[in-house]
Amino acid sequence: MNAQIDTDVVIVGAGFAGLYMLHSVRGLGLSARVIEAADDVGGTWYWNRYPGARCDVPSMEYSYGWDDELQQEWEWTERYATQPEILSYVEHVTARFDLRKDITFETRVTASRFDESTDTWTVKTDADEQIRCRFVVLATGCLSSTNLPEFDGRDDFAGRSFHTGQWPHEKVDFTDRRVVVIGTGSSAIQSIPQIAAEAGHVTVMQRTPNYTIPARNQSLDPKEVKEIKANYRTWRAKARDATAAFGGHRPRVDVSAKAISDEERLERFEDRWALGGLGFGGVFNDLMLDPESNALAADFFRSKVAEIVEDPELSEKLSPDTVFGCKRMCVDTDYLATYNRPNVSLVDVSETPIERITAAGVVADGVEYEADDIVYATGFDAMTGTIERIDIVGRGGLSLRDKWSAGPLTYLGLGVESFPNLFLITGPGSPSVLTNMIASIEQHVEWIRDLIGSMTDQGLSTVEADGESEAKWVDYVNAVAGLTLFNNCSSWYLGANVPGKPRVFMPLIGFPDYKVKCDEVAAAGYDGWVLN
Repeated sequence: MNAQIDTDVVIVGAGFAGLYMLHSVRGLGLSARVIEAADDVGGTWYWNRYPGARCDVPSMEYSYGWDDELQQEWEWTERYATQPEILSYVEHVTARFDLRKDITFETRVTASRFDESTDTWTVKTDADEQIRCRFVVLATGCLSSTNLPEFDGRDDFAGRSFHTGQWPHEKVDFTDRRVVVIGTGSSAIQSIPQIAAEAGHVTVMQRTPNYTIPARNQSLDPKEVKEIKANYRTWRAKARDATAAFGGHRPRVDVSAKAISDEERLERFEDRWALGGLGFGGVFNDLMLDPESNALAADFFRSKVAEIVEDPELSEKLSPDTVFGCKRMCVDTDYLATYNRPNVSLVDVSETPIERITAAGVVADGVEYEADDIVYATGFDAMTGTIERIDIVGRGGLSLRDKWSAGPLTYLGLGVESFPNLFLITGPGSPSVLTNMIASIEQHVEWIRDLIGSMTDQGLSTVEADGESEAKWVDYVNAVAGLTLFNNCSSWYLGANVPGKPRVFMPLIGFPDYKVKCDEVAAAGYDGWVLN
């Protein structure tokens, strides 16, 4: 390969993944350029500025672990960091490692085509630029393309409209305003209590009630932080061996919900509820494997709704009858209690969906709910949405969109057959959204870095997933999902929130085993990959 290149690696996205990938490529002595659509760094934490936006993974774990000095010097203030604090952290990392100089902002990658005669990629942007490179790394994020339903009359609304995933940078004042919130996923559950504290009235339009666990957020105890930092590297290593790549310092529970008495089970549920956070899902070892155990968790949650929500009719509407945890659980602060406020009402649109948007508000079941503002908390085209918005063409003129037309195909969630030197960070077929994303990002970046470094040392030109290995991996991901209850409801894990999207369970369940598999593949000379 003797072709002239502009840079060794093009990285798409300047969130946690893209920034660490840039730093890692530099460490190999190679050149890299990051292309970012926003006007600054941060990825999901740049865009999601809605009221109450907060991480659902503890801040001491939702942070980089690859630099000892960095993790010692940064001070988190709360158990669950807010969006502004996380964005400040990302900006600090960017400045500390002088990353900004290799990032092109306010620019979108529109296409990327592989040239088989030179073993290079040509990356095109909406700034009419063409960049030739050896490697392309898609650090585009799993939740980065907003999903805005095509409601009739959506553009007719005369008031203000917001999507939680594309929130304005300036504060939005809801004082005394009538607000309709469409959706009851994570961003709605976090923002509704904040909006209701200001607004004249909030009308929540709910299609499916969600399971949500109290965050129990609090200021971090300096003594606890000091203890963690005294052995941060070991503490993080334990987390990486946990099922979801966080919470590894807590004892693992290896008991079925059905194996103990009713009294002990209730006590364990209550203890985890009091502790708060996503760790509630680990209270027993079979909640996502055994329907009876799952039903016990669902019953407990519904009892909590009835305990918190004063109106029995409202309580019933807010009580899910779906499988507990097959949609990503939410973490909240006073969400259920907010429905006790006189200025908050709930509209069930599951059986009588939203009919249209008018200039004055939202019509459902023949009733017009007048609004000054509409907040679309309608989620994302998850995991594949941003990737498929780029026209990516590999060997033989094969389009990635065509290859993925029936659902995403990858090997290890890292690469795709017929698309040499193209890497995905936390792509479909990897644990990604079922884990602490920072741990998954670091594991992927380091694996990709090591492979690129090995190729460079050996003078190799290309690497791509072997077709047979890819097919077996996809079958494996589907088989693992089939052993669980994750397929038992319509969730964004399957793309069910996006009309026309293939229904395929995209993430792989089981982080520690996955990490071991990736290490084994690398140790075996990148078994399942074709290197030339």
